[in-house]
Amino acid sequence: MPQTPHVEQHFTAGETVRDIVIGMSDGLTVPFALAAGLTGAVSSSNVIIIAGLAEIAAGSIAMGLGGFLAARGDMEHYISERKREELEIKEKTQAEKEEVMNVLKTYGLTEEESTPIVEALSKRPKAWLDFMMRFIAMGLGGYLAARGDAEHYASERKREELEIKEKTQADNIWLY
Repeated sequence: MPQTPHVEQHFTAGETVRDIVIGMSDGLTVPFALAAGLTGAVSSSNVIIIAGLAEIAAGSIAMGLGGFLAARGDMEHYISERKREELEIKEKTQAEKEEVMNVLKTYGLTEEESTPIVEALSKRPKAWLDFMMRFIAMGLGGYLAARGDAEHYASERKREELEIKEKTQADNIWLY
């Protein structure tokens, strides 16, 4: 029997949806609050409408500028972190290898399992830099591991898994 290939499609627009939701809630709340406040203070509906439209325009400019500046700040931060990691890979090679080992430990790999991975990455500087950026410089798991909190991170993951298991078992009681 022929099998169709397994194709995974993941939702990748999480940040865009977040920005839209925040923008819509802010963009609708403030003009309505302004209009409601002016309704009690001003008798002319033209003034209320013009003030509401002016606030929508000002809010749009502020939200757009804020989004632009935040994105630019994120980009500048990423570039500076990448340059720093690149320099550390060249100047502090052993310390960087230890950071990678700590990240891999947070995923349950032993030192014996991690060593060939670390050695393979160290022979591919661009891949090593990409790994460092994803899991250490910019990622939470790597951040905790880089700070020497690998055991704490692993225990937190185990605690969360136990809570999920207990909740699932409690939910299953109601099925019977």
